[in-house]
Amino acid sequence: MPPLELLLSRQAFLTKKLTQLAPAEPYIVVDTARNLLYLKRREKVLLTALASTGSGTILDKPDHVEGQWVFDTPRGFFTIQSKLLNPVWVKPDWAFVEAGLAVPRNPAERLEPGVLGEYALGFGQGYFIHGTLYARLLGKNVTHGCIRLNDEDLRTVYKAAKIGTPIMIF
Repeated sequence: MPPLELLLSRQAFLTKKLTQLAPAEPYIVVDTARNLLYLKRREKVLLTALASTGSGTILDKPDHVEGQWVFDTPRGFFTIQSKLLNPVWVKPDWAFVEAGLAVPRNPAERLEPGVLGEYALGFGQGYFIHGTLYARLLGKNVTHGCIRLNDEDLRTVYKAAKIGTPIMIF
């Protein structure tokens, strides 16, 4: 068999094998370079959504000689760990430092309802797929690490995803 035919045969075999390994239930793939989120089942794309992901910005922690926050979306394999309806953002220390404000001691001063959208899907370590107040910035790397979607796409992903739904982020 000529080398090209051998390679094409091998490619067909591996493509079939890969298709068989893809989850039968919906799963999520996030391309942080293109700022796209895909909702898929097997090889079929159920939704292609414009997203915003981590900016890569670095913010120095006050009172820490070498401490920094790096605002990247984590890469790797994750699962949906929580599903929240009408989530309330609990502002972390960096949100106050970034705004030039003192970090409050009263936990109630950290609560900010309405900024995450109608739904949020937690995938660990404080990261979520959630809505945005700034739909005009979708498609850009502007977040502190979370993945933002418009309301309609977020609703679709929320309804399709269950606790345990795989997420692949690259």
